[in-house]
Amino acid sequence: MSERQPRAAGVGARAGSWIVICFLLLPLTIVFPISVTDQNFLSLPVDGVSLRHYANLFSSTAWLSSIGQSLVIALSSMAISVTAGTLCAIGCWRRGSRASEAIRVLMLVPLIVPSIVYALGLYRLWIQLRLLDTYTGIIIAHAVTAIPYVIIIVSTALAGVDVRLEQAARNLGANLRQTLWMVLIPNILPAIVSSAIFAFIHSWDEAVIVLFIAGRNMFTLPRRMWDGINDKLDPTMAAVAAVLIVLTAALLLVDLLLKRRR
Repeated sequence: MSERQPRAAGVGARAGSWIVICFLLLPLTIVFPISVTDQNFLSLPVDGVSLRHYANLFSSTAWLSSIGQSLVIALSSMAISVTAGTLCAIGCWRRGSRASEAIRVLMLVPLIVPSIVYALGLYRLWIQLRLLDTYTGIIIAHAVTAIPYVIIIVSTALAGVDVRLEQAARNLGANLRQTLWMVLIPNILPAIVSSAIFAFIHSWDEAVIVLFIAGRNMFTLPRRMWDGINDKLDPTMAAVAAVLIVLTAALLLVDLLLKRRR
């Protein structure tokens, strides 16, 4: 009886996990049949499958412009957040004091505060700094909100690094820059790449902040989808959503493969 109970508990846990996974993922699958509908509005295919909405996505100047803007913003904010977040995580790891713990918690505030509250604060600040409706303003906002993901992932990797490796490098004559690039970075490189993937996904999919601080000149992909929902139910939005899901899944798969390799 004692052996059956843990086995039954394991089966129940796996069943519960699959129920949660299906609850999260199954609603996303409806996007794909809608994206190949033959109708001019959001609906399932009636007379057959059509790829004209994908063709419209990759031939429309407006949609291509939004893809380009989202790509530039996501790559730029990813570079800033990964650099700043990695250096902050390494600094807190090297200090190992209560002050470093307080700094680490403070850097997680953008992840804790609701996005709409953060966007309201940014809106008022960006007015004073004249950063509304600019690449710079959106890139900085996305970088700041992506830093917590970088700090969490890199700090987790640093927890498994032996402090004596850095001490040995310094004893052998390496300066701080050499120790950073030749000892610490190689040991946490998979975590840095993983954090870069999450930072990119965060910026690529973010819509709330853009709605507040972007004007008529900046139309990222999520914002154009939002405007499309308000103006008309164009099935091209379903094609965009399908592309975003595939891209996000591919990036998460790359992250999973990197973790397994590590």
